[in-house]
Amino acid sequence: MMELNSLKQFLVVARLEHLSRAADELHVAQPSLSRTVARLESELGVPLFDRSDRLRLNDMGKLFRDHVERALGELDAGRRAVARAASDGLGTVRLTSETFLTLTGPLAAYKRAHPTIEIQLHWSPADDMARRLRTQDVDLCVTSQRIHAEGLESVRLFDDAVGVGVPLDHPLATRTSVSIDELAGQPFITARKGHWLRGLLDRLFAARDLTPKIICETDEHSAIVDLIVAGLGIGLIPSAARRLAHRGAGGPPAAWIAVDSPDCRRTVTLYWGAGTRLSTAARLMRTTITGWDWTIDPGGHADDQPV
Repeated sequence: MMELNSLKQFLVVARLEHLSRAADELHVAQPSLSRTVARLESELGVPLFDRSDRLRLNDMGKLFRDHVERALGELDAGRRAVARAASDGLGTVRLTSETFLTLTGPLAAYKRAHPTIEIQLHWSPADDMARRLRTQDVDLCVTSQRIHAEGLESVRLFDDAVGVGVPLDHPLATRTSVSIDELAGQPFITARKGHWLRGLLDRLFAARDLTPKIICETDEHSAIVDLIVAGLGIGLIPSAARRLAHRGAGGPPAAWIAVDSPDCRRTVTLYWGAGTRLSTAARLMRTTITGWDWTIDPGGHADDQPV
């Protein structure tokens, strides 16, 4: 009979595809972890990993992983449901996103309308969101990248143009638009891999067989505009972030130039698990986000809209 702990350990090995790193993360001995995987494979009657050059999850392993994630997610959801019933409250909502800048408005409105509900915010790269939804580690995801995974439902929130921000004294600062070819060789300040902004930059250049010249990649996304203003480089900036950067200021801190490419856009989407029994708190959050008037300000700033 499969043990709960063995299934949890399998998921870590499946995610990392590396026994020693998985053993370190789980704080168990590698031989013990190897025996756990072998025991699961023996019980299922099929190998879950290919072991030719390195450990790789095979098709049977991926199939088993998806079912294990859903099963453990349902178990955790059951525990939370019991806890909510015992406390007779609306509970907690868990939301993950690549950036919360565009969500400040609906989040503030939600908190004012439901002050007793606990809101847990998590940062996640887009490629980890499907797993977190399947395991019900989070209730809702908001992403600027399409999630290619089965078993999810979604609502498009808004579509936003992305331009390039340059210092005011930059040679391109007076331009109204610029091509990707003209940006080749320019020093870019951008986010680390996994963030939608970096993914868009890489795709735009790769489509033209070019590689962006990146001089700074940062986890501090709010610092990108500041570094551009300081004259250290240029960078892709969504139009919503440009408007928020101008709010309350005497003038624009940098020039924002349209990019001559129909692909230089982001589509912000809300995802949740198909068939997932969302808590009352999560359903209320979904209603608040999908009901927000994003046409007024895609930045989602609370000052622009009534509660």
